Amino acid sequence: MLTHQLPTVRSLQHEVHPKEWESRVQLAACYRVFAFLGWTEMIYNHITLRLPQEVSGAEKHFLINPFGLHYSEVTASNLVKIDLKGKALDGSPYPVNPAGFTVHAAIHDSLPGAHCVMHTHTTAGVSVACLKDGLQQTNFYTAQLHDMIAYHDFEGITIHADEAPRLLKSIGNKQAVILRNHGLLSWGATLPQTFAILWTLQRACEIQLATFSMGGAQAVIPVSEDIAAKCTRDALQFNPNHGAGTDVLDALIRQVDRSIVRPEESYRL
Repeated sequence: MLTHQLPTVRSLQHEVHPKEWESRVQLAACYRVFAFLGWTEMIYNHITLRLPQEVSGAEKHFLINPFGLHYSEVTASNLVKIDLKGKALDGSPYPVNPAGFTVHAAIHDSLPGAHCVMHTHTTAGVSVACLKDGLQQTNFYTAQLHDMIAYHDFEGITIHADEAPRLLKSIGNKQAVILRNHGLLSWGATLPQTFAILWTLQRACEIQLATFSMGGAQAVIPVSEDIAAKCTRDALQFNPNHGAGTDVLDALIRQVDRSIVRPEESYRL
């Protein structure tokens, strides 16, 4: 029986700055969480994380998944360290998907608070992205994203750098993004905050998809602007003073940890 062996990647734990290792473990854990939740698209899509200033100084360096691996195969050591042009900086045997990093690079480079960027093609997310009216203010989760959602029109596969200025104009300062006909995206100051935003956006899309399937948009009870604005003010899950998603992500990482049967399957390697 033929098997396709992965390149051997040595542990980088004792070869990189402790802050880089911490970032690697956190990001690898997040990839496993996405796999646990079913937010995968074969070997495609990305979560990128900027390395702390203590690691890269004035340069902007990032971690990204090795292209060709499923999210369940990502580990702290096989993550690829790259610059803004997507060039590998750590001698990784894995390539980087240029179509994936074009959007991420534009956001990381131009939005000072964008230390983490996440992008998905979930069924619910893409479905809502294909609707003319997009995500409608009709449920508990959309009400927590009042005036937080940006839309960007579809321009094809994201491999052309000239799309970046239009993308950034579409996003403005909004951290939840619906890429029309394409999927969902979030960005934030930390990985947990970015995850919390994407999780809320994903749930909003799932509920809308389920609700509309029962009777169409005309049967849905809308949430008023005032109530939605109040919900967003009252919801503290994105606020750094209240953990900004850390508790939720930590709980999911514990679920992932419990699912690891053999030590060699760990994302901490």
